[in-house]
Amino acid sequence: QLVESGGGLAQPGGSLRLSCAASRSIFSSYSINWYRQAPGKQRELVARVLPGGSTYHADSVKGRFTISKANAENTVHLQMNSLKLEDTAVYYCNAHNPAASRDQREYWGRGTQVTVSS
Repeated sequence: QLVESGGGLAQPGGSLRLSCAASRSIFSSYSINWYRQAPGKQRELVARVLPGGSTYHADSVKGRFTISKANAENTVHLQMNSLKLEDTAVYYCNAHNPAASRDQREYWGRGTQVTVSS
C-alpha cells in the first residue's frame, strides 16, 4: 500500500528527498506520516501531513525538513536539508486513519535507509 524511495548516503549539510507513494484512497483519506528509527533508539515521528494538508514537524527537524503532498502523483515527499549525523536512521512511511475499520486503520512501508556521514 505504501512504497518508499529516495534514501541513501549524504554528507552533513547535504540534502535528500524521500517519497512515499500511496493508493488514491489512502492518499486522500489518511494522515501520512514519516517516522524514523536509529540503531538502539525508539521509533519517532518526524513529520505528518493530514488529509486536508496541515502539517506537523518534530522540533528536531523543524526548519530543515519539509513534508508535502504531490496530489497528482498520490505521493508524499519529505525534503531533508541541512542533514546532520543524528538524522541517520531507517525512515518509515506510515498511513493512519482512526475512522477506518480495524484491519485498515494503519499501514507501514518497508523503510528506507538514510545515512549521513562525512
